[in-house]
Amino acid sequence: MAILKEFKTFALRGNLIDMAVGIIIGGAFGKIVTSLVNDVIMPPIGMLLGGMNFADLVLKLGASDKAAALKYGVFMQTVVDFVIVAFAIFMLIKAVNKAVALMKQEDAPTTKDCPRCCLSIPVKANRCPHCTSELEPASR
Repeated sequence: MAILKEFKTFALRGNLIDMAVGIIIGGAFGKIVTSLVNDVIMPPIGMLLGGMNFADLVLKLGASDKAAALKYGVFMQTVVDFVIVAFAIFMLIKAVNKAVALMKQEDAPTTKDCPRCCLSIPVKANRCPHCTSELEPASR
């Protein structure tokens, strides 16, 4: 029974649920990108290159029909998939980093205490408006 309780605590932890949602959305996003590449991007490229279908590009490793084949056209489509997904993740992480930086700026203190009279004054103040004592310049 203790192991079931421990598993329940583990499985219902917020981070684990968030990660599961991310994996599911990521899988769906991957299917969308694959369809974008296979059905939207590669056909016009193939048309520009003389009507070739990249999925049909193979290098047969033998003379018979059952010989092994290197499917380099499918590989090229997969590389394009990867580049699109990697760029999308890069843009997402860039946006998240920018949002985190903005949140840190908002959390920066706007006031400080005067070392002489202990009253609250603006961070950038060079002189206390209450006791008129000179203060060290604010660090930037």
